[in-house]
Amino acid sequence: MGKNKFHDGDGPSQRQLRVGELIRRTLAQVLAQGDIHDPELNRLSITVGEVRCSPDLKIATAYVMPLGGTGREHAIEYLARNKHELRRMVGKKVGLKFTPDLRFRLDATFDQMDATREMFARDEVKRDLGG
Repeated sequence: MGKNKFHDGDGPSQRQLRVGELIRRTLAQVLAQGDIHDPELNRLSITVGEVRCSPDLKIATAYVMPLGGTGREHAIEYLARNKHELRRMVGKKVGLKFTPDLRFRLDATFDQMDATREMFARDEVKRDLGG
């Protein structure tokens, strides 16, 4: 299996994980405080589920989901058009020598959790599980 841009054969390094989590917390804080000068973005409540950094820490991909899952496409659009301001704010708060370029993707884990809940709610699954 080939390597991708986020993982070598052993998975992300401790440094990648640490920087990703630091950016995730900071980005979530910036978004929650509504510090960005974009009223459309500030109207959305966005959860930052995870941030993955490339091995060279030049790219940070934030996996996000608007509260309730509504307005997903708009959320990515609003984040993308404000990525330079978000990067500047994150860089100032985090204090890294180099702040990675921010990318935004929808967090599919929320959809997977919903699908799992739906599966466990089905009568035949409850019966098979002895419930």
